[in-house]
Amino acid sequence: MSLTGKTALVTGGSRGIGAATARRLADSGANVVLTYVNGKEKAEGVVRDIEEKGGRAVALRADAGDPAAVTAAVDEAAAAFDGLDILVNNAGILVAGAFAETAVDDLDRLYAVNIRGVFVATQAAVRHLPEGGRVITVGSALAERVPSAGLTAYTTAKAALAGLTRGLARDLAPQGINAVLVHAGLIDTDMNPADGPGAQFFASIPALGRYGTPEEIAETVVFLAGPGGRYITGTAITVDGGFAA
Repeated sequence: MSLTGKTALVTGGSRGIGAATARRLADSGANVVLTYVNGKEKAEGVVRDIEEKGGRAVALRADAGDPAAVTAAVDEAAAAFDGLDILVNNAGILVAGAFAETAVDDLDRLYAVNIRGVFVATQAAVRHLPEGGRVITVGSALAERVPSAGLTAYTTAKAALAGLTRGLARDLAPQGINAVLVHAGLIDTDMNPADGPGAQFFASIPALGRYGTPEEIAETVVFLAGPGGRYITGTAITVDGGFAA
């Protein structure tokens, strides 16, 4: 229970990697606040799962693409359990399709959620994070390897998170706050199911020959949030089963 007494905010915590991370943080003793946009029932289900095991959790509706909503959610998270120690920037959307047909509106929405949402949430969180605080952002191994066409907009956004994380490491170090990026590989989620179109092809790419699970990403996030992450900042940890090998 290395995170006992800590409070964590997980954006996009109603399903997939976010839900697994919220549950795993709670298992390690943290109080958990998670945000959602449309998945109210799923978010409340995660809260129930945590509470049934003796943990404490709250779900808040906040669109990661709305700066005011993001800032308010961070402040509410800090107020819910009298402080904030860990921010997990997990909320994200996928835009895929032919490069020539990618609409500017789709591109703007992608960047608003996947980049600006992370920037705004972190900016709001640093007002609350103490020395020893953590900012952990969930990125994608697609930032390092692009195995097929149609992913240019998405991979560009995910690649930008590496620069953001390195900058944050320098800016936040004087406050004793670490910033780390976790590049998630081919993970079985609603966004990219292991039984979806093209899954057989994609599953052949990782050296381990399979999709990963949300829980495997959550384990790395919790490690970074705890004592093991004290000397890790400004870098990307890739958890992809050899996807980018």
